[in-house]
Amino acid sequence: MRRLIGLFIAMVVAVGAGSAFTSTALTSAAWAQTFPNRPIRLLVSYPPGGAADVVARAIGLPLAARLGQPVVVENRPGSNGNLAGELVAGANPDGHTLLLGPSALFGINPHLYAKMAIDPLKDLLPVASLVSNALLLAANPKLGPLGFRDFVEFARRAKSPLFFASIGNGSEHHLAMEMLKRTAGIDLTHVPYKGGGPAALGVMAGDVAVMFGGGSVASLVQSGELRGLAISGRRRAPALPDLPSISEFYPDYEVTLWQGLFAPVGTRPDVVARLRTEVNAVLAQSDVMDKLAAAGSGDAYITTQADFAARIRADYDKYGKVIADIGLKVE
Repeated sequence: MRRLIGLFIAMVVAVGAGSAFTSTALTSAAWAQTFPNRPIRLLVSYPPGGAADVVARAIGLPLAARLGQPVVVENRPGSNGNLAGELVAGANPDGHTLLLGPSALFGINPHLYAKMAIDPLKDLLPVASLVSNALLLAANPKLGPLGFRDFVEFARRAKSPLFFASIGNGSEHHLAMEMLKRTAGIDLTHVPYKGGGPAALGVMAGDVAVMFGGGSVASLVQSGELRGLAISGRRRAPALPDLPSISEFYPDYEVTLWQGLFAPVGTRPDVVARLRTEVNAVLAQSDVMDKLAAAGSGDAYITTQADFAARIRADYDKYGKVIADIGLKVE
């Protein structure tokens, strides 16, 4: 009799455990099916019209179609990306508030700013890489050097250091030149401008000799108003195939800017996986990438979540060393 009662109790426990397991699995599946259940906010760290804004809007519409909910782009410029990062890090981690985050927020800002309200590497979760693009080293056509190697020798022989422009202190454009100075053994004096347009005008006018720039500089090189010298990335640019990569001369040199999608830490893995799957599908659409390429906003940058996280850490270490070497700090 006791054996029968024991078997009955064991059966009840087993059924209960199975029911609990089934209930948990169904609940998890239900959660996955209900995301997203309202519009998604996509915060952008820069004003409307810039490269980051173009990326957000080019990706947002097809992503909304795949998710079945609107993707609302919100421009929240401030502190080189810190403001938008803070807003997303403090949001409910349910996948409905996301950040289109620039590489500078993760690789440069933690070293550049004396105080930050968040630690981007700890408070923001990488969801997916989006786009990447290299910088173009361009010079005033009257400077003299016809190519990159000529420029390096010209800078070494200059009686006083040449001036170079950037879009601002601590920008990737600024640090790209600081890295080149150390790599090539040349001396240049930094002149920060308020944006790429004014910096390019400074080079064209001859107020400064050279600069690293983005898409707007490429158009000036193609028109002959500036002279292209080299590309900061690992590969030559398809639009300017005659310009070498700096890594062809200095194999360890590389500066590549990127944009990625981030969520608050604590966002459920199934939500992150859904977002990454849909974003990668959007990036595979030729019309989306054609739109980004035409705007000079970068090339598709599709990688695994682990590889993306490793890239973020590598940039953090690389730029941290440069910033420490030049003693740069923003209070």
